Amino acid sequence: MLVENMKMAFSAIRINKMRSFLTMLGIIIGIGSVISIVSIGDTMRKMFADLYKDVGLTQAYFSIGYWVDEVRQSDYFNLDDMERIREAFGEEIAYIDPSSSASADALYGKKKVKFSYDGIDYDYQDVQPVNMIYGRYLNEADVKGRRKNVVMDADSAKLLFGVENAVGKTFRTTLYGNTDEYTVVGVYRKELSPFQAMMMGASQDSGSAFVPYTLLTWPNDYFYYIRLFAEEDVDLDRCFADILAYVSRMKGRNPEDYYMSTAVEEMGMVDSMMGGLSAAVGGIAAISLLVGGIGIMNIMLVSVTERTREIGIRKSLGARTRDVMLQFLIESAILSACGGIIGILLGAGVVALGGTLLQVEVVVRPSVVVLAVGFSALVGVFFGIYPASKAAKKDPIEALRYE
Repeated sequence: MLVENMKMAFSAIRINKMRSFLTMLGIIIGIGSVISIVSIGDTMRKMFADLYKDVGLTQAYFSIGYWVDEVRQSDYFNLDDMERIREAFGEEIAYIDPSSSASADALYGKKKVKFSYDGIDYDYQDVQPVNMIYGRYLNEADVKGRRKNVVMDADSAKLLFGVENAVGKTFRTTLYGNTDEYTVVGVYRKELSPFQAMMMGASQDSGSAFVPYTLLTWPNDYFYYIRLFAEEDVDLDRCFADILAYVSRMKGRNPEDYYMSTAVEEMGMVDSMMGGLSAAVGGIAAISLLVGGIGIMNIMLVSVTERTREIGIRKSLGARTRDVMLQFLIESAILSACGGIIGILLGAGVVALGGTLLQVEVVVRPSVVVLAVGFSALVGVFFGIYPASKAAKKDPIEALRYE
């Protein structure tokens, strides 16, 4: 009986192709919008998660709180403080530095390019690996000897020198009022997606380079931040809480006087915000499903009126009330489910096309697809109940007389 009703439903849809398509249009738009928005939200969340993984999920920053009214000189960090932290938590810390940076013009001949300089230690590559293509990375002698050596990415080297292999080339730059010659000792390449490049502030008109952090803490070796990476196998919450307590004791402050920011916390906040935004916008888009459901109800009422004589014939041949009701419920459910499937294909196709153009991997969750199809069928059933009930309650004698 079920198979027969489904055949009748598909037959009715084929007979009135245009009307059936226009009826499904509301469901198509609604489901397509929901799938697109949810998939875009999931894709953005994955991209942010990948970005944080690339930056380092075990990363944390410590500094004196911006809310502290009276900040003392001793509240800032120095190289001795950093070494004390390294020694106290040596087994739990993979890397530590002052998180120092500066921006200045790099001059090579008549060429001038704006550069961002990040101060790092020689073992920074252990936590942020890069693919060295020319020369070498900064070493311990560079850092301890405050040598004016730099490592830059291939795009920055080509921007300043016109070639990628810039090892041995020198340029002039001014850091903290001192103009000196800096030598390129290595060039690396790190592949970034367009999204990662955008989020990390990569620009085609400016360059970036690594320099020994000791060049950016000179002359007094005081700095505002401590940046560290914990080991992969430690309890991050406990580790960072212990370091915060140690820093506050070392500085004679309360723990709440110091600011701590972790990559895990930041990623959680971004993920929560993106998830909430995606759910809110998806909910608004789902309102169109209500419009689509009303359209199905309207067309099913028209169909019941048009097929009154058919209903009378079926009932006179022994069809029960529930059989007639089931026939129209199945028809409305199939109509809605077909719209849902088309909407899913449309929504997923739009997202996949956008992902291809932006060179990002899109996320379309199977659970969302199944839920969308099921929900669209339920919409058809819900809004088909009244027309089906009206058809089932028709008197067979009156139905047979209907012209």
